[in-house]
Amino acid sequence: MLKRSRWLVLPLLVLAAGVVTHYILETAQDAPDARATSPVSVAPVAMQEPISPIPLEIKLDARKVALGKRLFHDPRLSSDDSISCAHCHNLANGGMDSLPRSFGIGGKEGNINAPTVFNSGFNASQFWDGRAATLEEQVEFPMMHPCEMGSTWAEVIGKLELDADYRRDFASIYPEGVNESAVKNAIATFERSLITPNSKFDRYLRGDRHALNREELAGYELFKNLGCISCHQGMNVGGNMYEKIGLFSDYFMHRGNVQSVDYGRYNVSKNEEHRYEFRVPPLRNVALTAPYFHDASAATLERAVAMMGQYQLGVELSKDEIDKIVSFLATLTGVYQAGADK
Repeated sequence: MLKRSRWLVLPLLVLAAGVVTHYILETAQDAPDARATSPVSVAPVAMQEPISPIPLEIKLDARKVALGKRLFHDPRLSSDDSISCAHCHNLANGGMDSLPRSFGIGGKEGNINAPTVFNSGFNASQFWDGRAATLEEQVEFPMMHPCEMGSTWAEVIGKLELDADYRRDFASIYPEGVNESAVKNAIATFERSLITPNSKFDRYLRGDRHALNREELAGYELFKNLGCISCHQGMNVGGNMYEKIGLFSDYFMHRGNVQSVDYGRYNVSKNEEHRYEFRVPPLRNVALTAPYFHDASAATLERAVAMMGQYQLGVELSKDEIDKIVSFLATLTGVYQAGADK
C-alpha cells in the first residue's frame, strides 16, 4: 500500500483538473443544441474553490418543462403501460430507486445501478459509460431497452397521438406536433429543470462561512488534500470526466464475477484503454442515493468512501477520516425547487 506522503502531490493536480473540467463544460454549453435548451446562469462564487455552486434558477421554457414532466411520469411510454421514467428515477427519493439494479417491464431486472436524474443537466455525458452526449440522446436508451421500458418510437408516438391533450400541447410548442424529436426535447428540458440548489455547501461557497460546522469543514479539507477533488469537482462535484475503477488495487479481481457491464466506457468506444472506465459519479445529493457505484457494491456512504480510499487513492482511511468526509458529503444535499414530486 502506498504511503500517504506520496499523495501530498495530489492537490497540485486540482488546478489542472479544474481547467479540464471548465473546458469540458464550456464546450458542452457552447454546442448549438445546448445553447437552445440549457442556458445556465451561475451566481458569483464568494471563494475560489474547485467546486462551484448550483445556480438558484435556470431559464427554461416553462411549457416544455410542464409537458416533459407529464411524459416523465407517463407509463404509456413503456410497451405494457406499466413503467414510467419516474419508476426508476423517483423524485421523492433522491432521483433514483435505491435498488442495486432496477426492474423494468414484466419484472425484468437490469444489469446496472440507476444513477440519479437530479442535476443530470450539468453532466458532460449521460450514463455510467457516457454513451449519450446529451439528455436528448439519453431519452431513448431506457425507452427502447428490453429490460426497461421495452418500447419503440412507433408505439410511443401512436399512444401519445391518441391523447387529445398531448396533441394540443405538442402542437402549441412544436410546429411538427408529436414526434420523436419533440418527445426527446420535452423530457430533456424537464430533466434540466431538476436542479437541487441551496445546499449547505453551496451557501458556504456563496460566502456564508457559518454554513458548515467544524467537522464538515474538516471533511472538505480531507476531501481536497487526499485527492478526491482531482476527479470530483465542478458544479456537480463529478460527472465531467472518466476514470478507471481500481487505480491502486485491482477492484474487479477482489470482487470477482466480471461481466460485460463492468467494462464501462470500453463497451461504447471499443478502445482497450477505456476498459473498466466509468464516468466519475456526481456527488450532489450523494447522501440520498445509496447503494453506490455502477454495481451497487457499497451499501452505505461510509463503505463507499473507504473503498474509494483503497482503490482510487491507495490509502486506508481511518474511521475518523471517513466520518469527516461523510459529514462533508452530506452538505451536498440540495433542495429540489419544485418540491418533492411523486
